[in-house]
Amino acid sequence: MKRLLIFLVLASMTLASAAQGRRNFARTEFPNVNDDNSVTFVLNAKDAKRVSVVGDFTLANDKDQRHFEMKRNEQGFWSVTTPPLRSEIYSYNFYVDGVRICDPKNMMQLRDGENFFSSVIVKGDRGDLYEVQNVPHGELHSVWYDSPTLNMSRRATIYTPASYGKGKQKYPVLYLLHGMSGDETAWAELGRTAQIMDNLIAQGKCKEMIVVMTNGNAWQQSAPTYNGGRAMQHFRNRQKGEPTFEESFGDVIEHVEQNYRVIKKHQYRAIAGLSMGGGHSMNISRLYPKTFDYVALFSAASRGFEDAQVQTSLKTQRDNGFKLYWIACGKDDFLYKLNLSYMTYLDSISFPYTWRESDGGHTWRNWRIYLAEFVPMLFNE
Repeated sequence: MKRLLIFLVLASMTLASAAQGRRNFARTEFPNVNDDNSVTFVLNAKDAKRVSVVGDFTLANDKDQRHFEMKRNEQGFWSVTTPPLRSEIYSYNFYVDGVRICDPKNMMQLRDGENFFSSVIVKGDRGDLYEVQNVPHGELHSVWYDSPTLNMSRRATIYTPASYGKGKQKYPVLYLLHGMSGDETAWAELGRTAQIMDNLIAQGKCKEMIVVMTNGNAWQQSAPTYNGGRAMQHFRNRQKGEPTFEESFGDVIEHVEQNYRVIKKHQYRAIAGLSMGGGHSMNISRLYPKTFDYVALFSAASRGFEDAQVQTSLKTQRDNGFKLYWIACGKDDFLYKLNLSYMTYLDSISFPYTWRESDGGHTWRNWRIYLAEFVPMLFNE
């Protein structure tokens, strides 16, 4: 069945590409989302011998990213059209004679760690949630805070809702943590956090809240793009005696509660993270008792729960009580079995949680969905 799907997709793209070979693309903007939600990609590379496009739109299986060959017309434009796609934001790159590049005509570019992609939004459902709509807009603040625990100033990105500057209201806080290849820009740029929050708030689907997006790499002051390109290393072994990001998290909370109008009660604090950030959320929520009433682990690297001290702290967290402990993961995710094992342990100690299983793998496509599902559950009295 999977081979048949691959054949049909390739055949569809080949036929569409042949028809495009007769068109003139010089005066049209691309990528172009067509009426049937297919997307046409075009690149001007008249001297190239071979051009293809690779993106997360290729097949339903997130791991199966194939090169879709593009056809050259008489003017030197290479093109290909996808089959109709479901509403979503998609990333892609061109390969020109084997060299990977972003789309030079597309202003929407994303960075995931050390990799850069172009992107395109297919509207209609999820795409509309990730798109800038005609609604009141919150603000993204790039801030620096002191971390005495890590002995450095560190950078964070903070979202405040549209009403924040219009009164003296105090707000609940969601602390939102990235994965191993990310930094304090990841959720805002790749996760479309501001757009999701603006649109959900405008639709009345979630409470107004502040969202704090930190840098979870304890050895970094900031994202490499704000640090002269230095500190590109996104993972390294912890040095003996070196404090962890989890141990330093109190510095983040202190900065937020000293500088923003927030409600300083556990009922109005939430923490969530993806992958490594999911592991951070697991550990921070158990290390800071009675601090967070809402916890979410997205495709979490929830390792270490076999340790006796970790188990003791999880039992304390259970006994302290909370409103929601939400675990989400895709069936194709490489951390899926780890999440099942973690939940088996939670079951053994009667630790309450809610399980959200989805299709797909370890991708931003899933994490954006999880965020959009999680925030409406927060701070409902």
